[in-house]
Amino acid sequence: MKNALKIIVLGGLAGFVGAFLFYSFVIKPELSNLQTEPQFNTVRYELPAGDTSSAVQNSYTPAPASGTAAVPTDFSEAASKATQSVVYINSISRGATYTTWDWFFGEGTAGGRTQVSSGSGVIFSADGYIITNNHVIESAERIEVTYNKRIYPAELIGTNPSTDLAVIKINETGLPAIALGSSKTLQVGEWVVAVGNPFSLASTVTAGIVSAKGRRIGILEDKFPIESFIQTDAAINPGNSGGALVNKSGELVGINSAILSRTGSYTGYAFAIPVDIARKVFDDLVKYGIVQQGFIGGSVIEYNYENAKKYDLNTSVKTFNGVLLESLDKAGPALAAGLKPGDIITKINTTEVNSQSAFEEELSYHYPGDKISLTYTRDGKSATASLTLVNLNGTTEIIKRKIFSNAAIGAQLEATQYGVKVFKIKDNSILKQIGVPENFTIIAINRVRVKDPEEVVEFFGKYKGDGYLYGINSSRQQVEIPFRVR
Repeated sequence: MKNALKIIVLGGLAGFVGAFLFYSFVIKPELSNLQTEPQFNTVRYELPAGDTSSAVQNSYTPAPASGTAAVPTDFSEAASKATQSVVYINSISRGATYTTWDWFFGEGTAGGRTQVSSGSGVIFSADGYIITNNHVIESAERIEVTYNKRIYPAELIGTNPSTDLAVIKINETGLPAIALGSSKTLQVGEWVVAVGNPFSLASTVTAGIVSAKGRRIGILEDKFPIESFIQTDAAINPGNSGGALVNKSGELVGINSAILSRTGSYTGYAFAIPVDIARKVFDDLVKYGIVQQGFIGGSVIEYNYENAKKYDLNTSVKTFNGVLLESLDKAGPALAAGLKPGDIITKINTTEVNSQSAFEEELSYHYPGDKISLTYTRDGKSATASLTLVNLNGTTEIIKRKIFSNAAIGAQLEATQYGVKVFKIKDNSILKQIGVPENFTIIAINRVRVKDPEEVVEFFGKYKGDGYLYGINSSRQQVEIPFRVR
């Protein structure tokens, strides 16, 4: 017993001495070294007197010309002009949920928890019209705009998934509409300033340069996407969507829309929709409720070595200028004008088009019924074809949005490619009573497909009993809503 006690005491003393020696000769010197290393909580850097090192200069500071002093780049004027025209947007919806707890607490598929996402918008007119991204508000059942420390309910005027743009309106006048510049004259390497509300931080300003123009990155899922993005290295993060990209004069040159990132945050690649596209989309949505697109009756692809080889074209050319006509619609204007697959289109009217994105952008400025000329080459010879653009239906008419209002059902209805969308549902509406959320698209009622608003109105005008609706809510979730009409 005594030997065991001695062993324990000696072991404890040995451990204590070992720990003391280890601390004195190993840990303590390392701690001393760490205390002399720079810490990463410094937000202001100053050079010692006389030190001309450039190691801590801002990475955007241009190198001074030989024999001249560096002139700092000042974005204060652009920032002060743009920030007063950028608003904060909350998109509010009731997502469908399917958990057991939701059923216990009365928040089933027709209800769900309130979901709020945020973004930015740009004031386009003094009477309350605001442009933003379609993806900012597409899931919204209710839209709120925060501006000048006030919260306004916003009305959705129209959306255009093809360009990822939307227009909303608040009931206010005398607003500071942003000055519009031109994205056509914007140059690669030019300074730009991004204004928005990233991570709910209102009126954030970042600066960078135009890295490229006419980028097509394949993010729009619409049937006829128009992608001709301005690429910039100005820091853009979640919440910046729908905000302004302005030049040094504070003029709008783009609507911030996307980032290219593996983490979901800024990594140096950001993209904005050119203001010239945004201007036409805005005008069309306000005037017609829908964007007017003109089509040639065919599709184009990039003209490069691979595609030239695919179509048995000459691959020994010095430069691959233009776009390649890939396919033609039957009875379309391009076919009627004598164009053939494999033709290389180089101009729309007098504007040169050297990429698919440039072709789509230039075409987006035109309307159904517009007469255009296409310059193209075939078998090494240049020619010109004249044609009249058509709409999605193959006619030259302007398409207007058709909204069906019905007092009996207490809502507005609109036919879509999937079914019938219902919105502006009143509190006393039968749709509200059975749990139909705002911006819900009815695909079927009691397993019968519906395509026209009149079919929905007729059904609820005479039906009594149990049933269910099948459709898609504003968050693109497929939902079944059981109901009982007494």
